[in-house]
Parts: sequence; C-alpha cells; structure tokens
Amino acid sequence: MNIETARPRLSELTSLRFFAALHVVFFHALAMKVFTGSGWLQKISSIGYVGVSLFFVLSGFILVYTYAGAPILAGGFWRARFARVYPAYLFSLLVGAPFFFYGATHLHIPFFAWASRHMEAASALPLLLLQAWVPQGAMSWNPVAWSLSVEALFYFLFPFLLPALAGLSRRGLFAVAGLCWAISLSITGWYSWRNPDHLSVLGPEQMNSFWLNVMKFFPLMRLPEFILGMATGMIFLKSKSATKIAIPLIAAGLLGGALAAAFSAQIPFALLHTALLAPAFAAIVYGLALQPGGSKFLRWAPLVLLGNASYSLYLLHATIMGMYFFGSSGLRHTGPAGIALAFAIIIGAAILVFKFIEEPARRKLRGRTEMLKPEAAAELAGSTRVAAV
Repeated sequence: MNIETARPRLSELTSLRFFAALHVVFFHALAMKVFTGSGWLQKISSIGYVGVSLFFVLSGFILVYTYAGAPILAGGFWRARFARVYPAYLFSLLVGAPFFFYGATHLHIPFFAWASRHMEAASALPLLLLQAWVPQGAMSWNPVAWSLSVEALFYFLFPFLLPALAGLSRRGLFAVAGLCWAISLSITGWYSWRNPDHLSVLGPEQMNSFWLNVMKFFPLMRLPEFILGMATGMIFLKSKSATKIAIPLIAAGLLGGALAAAFSAQIPFALLHTALLAPAFAAIVYGLALQPGGSKFLRWAPLVLLGNASYSLYLLHATIMGMYFFGSSGLRHTGPAGIALAFAIIIGAAILVFKFIEEPARRKLRGRTEMLKPEAAAELAGSTRVAAV
C-alpha cells in the first residue's frame, strides 16, 4: 500500500512540465537542423538541454510535497515510481528499437560509435535503467532516456533523504540548497577550467568525450539538483503562505533563464548544462506553487493535459522527429507547415500514450494508495517518531 498526503494538486506545476519538455523538443529540433536562424527562438532553443535540470529540481519538489508528513514506506514508494515511469519508458524503447539497432549496426557516425562497439551493454543497460552509470553509453537506444536512469537513483534515495531533510530547520534547508548548488558549480567549474578532455570547443555537439559526459549524465553529478529541489519543497511546506512573493520569484527565475540564453556563448558549457540555473528553476517552481493570480492560465484544462502528457512527450519526441524529418532522401518537410504538422503529431502521440498506456499501466501496477490529509499525516508521522524513540 502507498501512503501519500492529500495536499491540493498544483496544476501550475503540472503545466510547467509541458513547457520544460517543449524546451527540450525545440533544442533537439535545432540540433537536427529542423529550423535555423539567429533570433530569440534560436537563442532559447540552443540551451534547451537545461530543461532537464528543471525536471530534476521539480521532481524533488513534487515528491516532497506529495510524501512529506506521511510515513514513507520504501517498498511502496519504489513500486509507485516504477508504475509511474517504466511502462511509457519501455514503450519508448520499443518504438525506437528499429532506428537504434539499424543505426548502431549500419551507420558509422560518432553518435553510434560506443553502441556499435558494445552492443550487448547498449542493449541491456537501458532496459535496466543503468545507462547513465556508463557515461559513454548514456544515450544508447533512446538518447533522452538517460535522465530516467538518473531519476532512478533519485527514487532509490528519496525514502532515506526525506526524513533527513524533514528534521532540518528552514535555515538548515537553505544551507543544504546552497551547498548543493555550490558543489555542482565547483565540479563543473573545475572541468571548464582544467578541460581534462582537451577539447578545443565545448558544446552539446561533443558526444564522445568521457569527462564531459560524466559532467552531463553521471547520476551522482545530477543528484545535487534533485536534493536542491527537495530542500525547496521542504522550505515551502515549513513556510507560511506568502503569495505576494510569488510573482517576484517567478520573474527572477525567468530573468535568470533569459540572461543565460542571451549570454550562453560566454558561459562555459558544462557549467550551464549542469545546475547553473537550478536556483532560478527552484524560484519559478516555488513561486508557481504559491498559485498567484497571474498563474491562473496554467490551470487551463488543455495545458494541464499537456503537462500530464509531458513525460511521454519527452520520451518520444526525438524518435518521432527523426522518423518524420529524415528519410532515405535526407532532411525533408522543414517548411512551416511541415514543422507544425510534426509538432502536432508528436504532441498527439504523447497524449495518446499518456491516456492509453501510461495511465492504465500505472493504475494496474501501483495498487491501492491511501491519501492522508496533511494534518493527519503530520500527527501520524509524529506518533511514529515517538513510538520509535
């Protein structure tokens, strides 16, 4: 049985997931040269990889919001997480299998270099959600799925991290969040300074540089972003509601993202890719969780649906985009109408997978969930601690 707190749903954060996923989609569209240019859209799309950092911060926040105050049972939590992520994940592997196995065995290009040499590992690791632990093979099979391998570590550690953070004061939680950010910046800053891969150019096009892949994909490198999100969620629960700070927080976070996009060419890639914007994302998440009046549009039912389908959108977009835009004759359908149709197909497929695979499988695999009101959850958690003492 799973036990969660019955706190109000934060529809704003559900919709935020869609925009984070869409940012990643635009990044891959730019990388595949589906569109080009030098305007603001190109600038924003060029750092779309930071959308994954937003997912990591948001994941920590939402899990704390959902489970803090209730006695967390590790087995039930892990089962709930497996039911939530694995069915759609497995479906994405099945959809991408023909392209991956053909590419790894027939296309002699850098993207498939590691998989071509290590086919058994490239086939087995993604099925076990372990690919990110081998940085050179992190993008095997479904390239975007490396982040799910990282999330698997977060889910494993969450039942142990939550009680530790719950016992901290607000000041202690701010210190944890700051420390997490400092650790990430120190490591990525050191990499940018020392350049251990001896690269003349650092950027997303570098796919086979060992230490850069560690910076980008290795689960322990991304753990601070998740813990920062958890600390933000716990600060939110321990603070009095102050809607007046919501808009300033959101504005500050958006400004940080805009400045990062504007000056991305001057910011070391490893620093920007991994955790630089984590505090900005935490500010946006916290501000939206306060549900200010200006965020009401994010509660619009179609946007919430897109937010719910964002996980499938993230998992499927690269495969569908590759099949749609690349054929035996090369790049095609890149006119405005073709691009619009491609995005409609990708989003439509994500909604269908959410409705007919992701949600039914989650309900079947998860089992019964008991929802506790926050007051009752806090009381029960307190009585459990007294009994344990």
